[in-house]
Amino acid sequence: MIMNHNLSKAQRWVVFLMTFLTCLIFSNIAAQAKTYQIGTDVTYPPFEFANKQNKYVGIDIDIMNAIAKEEGFKVHIKPVGFNAAVQSVQSGQEDGVIAGMTITPDRQAKFDFGTPYYKTGVVMAVAKSSHITNFKQLKGKRVALKTGTAAADYANSIKKKYGFKTVTFDDSDNMYQDVTTGNSVACFEDQPVMQYGIKQGLKLKIVTKPANTGWYGFAVKKGTHKALVSKFNAGLKKIRANGTYDKIVGQYLGSNANQAVKGKTFTIGTDVTFPPFEFVNKQNKYVGIDMDLVRAIANEQGFKVKIKPLGFNAAVQAVESGQIDGVIAGMSITNARKAQFNFSNPYFTSGVVMAVNKKSKVKSLSQLRGKKVAVKTGTAGADYANSIKKKYGFTVTTFDDSNNMYQDVTTGNSAACFEDHPVMQYAIKQGTKLKIVTKPAESAPYGFAVKKGHNKALLAAFNNGLKDLKASGTYDDIKAKYLGSSDALTTTKSTGSSEDRTFLGLIKQNQGALLSGLKETMWLTVVSIFFATIFGIVVGLMGVVPGKFFNWLSSILVYLFRGMPLLVLALFIYTGIPSLTGEKIPAFVAGVVTLTFNEGAYIAAFVKGGIQAVDPGQMEAARSLGLPFGKSMRKVILPQGIRIMIPSFINQFIITLKDTSILSIIGLLELTQTGKIIIARNLEGFKVWTIVALMYLIIITLLTWLSNWVQRRTKV
Repeated sequence: MIMNHNLSKAQRWVVFLMTFLTCLIFSNIAAQAKTYQIGTDVTYPPFEFANKQNKYVGIDIDIMNAIAKEEGFKVHIKPVGFNAAVQSVQSGQEDGVIAGMTITPDRQAKFDFGTPYYKTGVVMAVAKSSHITNFKQLKGKRVALKTGTAAADYANSIKKKYGFKTVTFDDSDNMYQDVTTGNSVACFEDQPVMQYGIKQGLKLKIVTKPANTGWYGFAVKKGTHKALVSKFNAGLKKIRANGTYDKIVGQYLGSNANQAVKGKTFTIGTDVTFPPFEFVNKQNKYVGIDMDLVRAIANEQGFKVKIKPLGFNAAVQAVESGQIDGVIAGMSITNARKAQFNFSNPYFTSGVVMAVNKKSKVKSLSQLRGKKVAVKTGTAGADYANSIKKKYGFTVTTFDDSNNMYQDVTTGNSAACFEDHPVMQYAIKQGTKLKIVTKPAESAPYGFAVKKGHNKALLAAFNNGLKDLKASGTYDDIKAKYLGSSDALTTTKSTGSSEDRTFLGLIKQNQGALLSGLKETMWLTVVSIFFATIFGIVVGLMGVVPGKFFNWLSSILVYLFRGMPLLVLALFIYTGIPSLTGEKIPAFVAGVVTLTFNEGAYIAAFVKGGIQAVDPGQMEAARSLGLPFGKSMRKVILPQGIRIMIPSFINQFIITLKDTSILSIIGLLELTQTGKIIIARNLEGFKVWTIVALMYLIIITLLTWLSNWVQRRTKV
């Protein structure tokens, strides 16, 4: 006390803070070091069992120990049997139970479960020599069950229907022995447990597919040990992410049963402007409900996906031609599409709404008579609008992306647009100056699609993964991430965005993506003009050499490739040729080939024209001196012709640069496609297109200066 009086006020505060921090540190250490009592079963391999060293191991035990290590706490595993473990948790004798415990509504009333950690299903097994193959053959016979299991619940739920009797055992081994000795004709067991037993030499065989599928969960007494459940969930997430979970399961059950897709990489096409289902975030990464869903399913089923943002129409055509393996792009399942594609189980159900300008007085379909309506190509909204346009007397104009469709309404060119409900709400939330005036109509489910008769294993894996994600709650988490709660979908209030939406802010936020798009544009242009020049010179020379066949062939090639629209040529090369040959063509190669033929045809025309512009007397003079045609062309005509052609070459370079924008239709991430992707996120169409236009103008201006400089230098 005397020493305390001698301390100054500041010193006393320091002592107080040091004491407080010391107590806090020691309390955290104590909390971290806490040991939890965890009950488990005694005979439930491969989830919990004693190995040859009499040490308790198994999927459940290893997962619990790994989570404890990851989260910094300790566990004392107590193998007391399933029923005893459950009762001990209920009485407070133990903190938690992990024992292949299936999550059911009845159990959720008494226990709080952690994140589900393993999916299972109930199978029926019989003796190896048995002729029983289905439930109908059980009539009047006895079936063995294990007390308190989901398999027992399932068997008891169907025993009246199939007329069999049941006998129960406290452990799996006695249940199996009752079947192998012939006392019971069959037993019901969780699939992985039964498979493990057979793998270990058990003389049984599985004769039914998994039924009554469910999930195993770690459980604590209702309303208690919230911190332990949180630690379990956090640790489970970490060991899934770092691969520990897969190693544990693989150690006892081997590799994933879905071998047909495991380890493979599939190319999946998607749209570029369909938020909240697919769009690019600020980090220039493709996200959205569709994107997160397909990645989660891929992770769940053990395969990889490569996302290709092609745009809806191009993605659909690429699947049909075999260029990509599947498409997920908010694609409504319709009878017409079922003729061309195999669809997964539906993963989302939407409805079509009509939106108008915020200031518009249009409130119903009947007010559209004589007006123009905007729709997006290939969507359920477009199909719905076209199905009612005669009835309500409006005309339809189509766009390839949502932003242009919205802009057509906000600028007053169209009176309304039709869009899927969640997509329209998301756009309004982002600041689009529209409002929804009708209730959802034409509800249609979305599905993942593959080419008819192809990629059956991929489709099956998608369905299995989707089922798992729904059961585990991951599916609902993905939806909530982008749409919020179901109540949130009833509002159309615009919330805008916290992003800096000024020109400078947009450039700063998206400079990486814009520069990447510009780089792709320049690379496409340079490579294409190189090959186009070679193609053009060869075809152009064919047009002036002696020989009618070569003159005719040159004219045909120029006429064909110069007369065909660049968009049609790109789609023909990228999707048409693979449909005929069955061989994929990379998008970049298809783009270069497209520009080579198209731009090469124009180059051939001015090469031919440049040569013909040289005074014919020059050739006559060279030939009169005894020079052969080839040497006369090389030494006399071409040097003069090239001087005439050089400005045209540079102008063609500029044209090629601009034509690369059309290649966004096949999914190349050049500057125009990059602009579409940015707009899909922030819906700042005017500002982003202004930035993109300025980038094109700067490059084209520099090339124009180069062209003028070359022209001045080459003047005689």
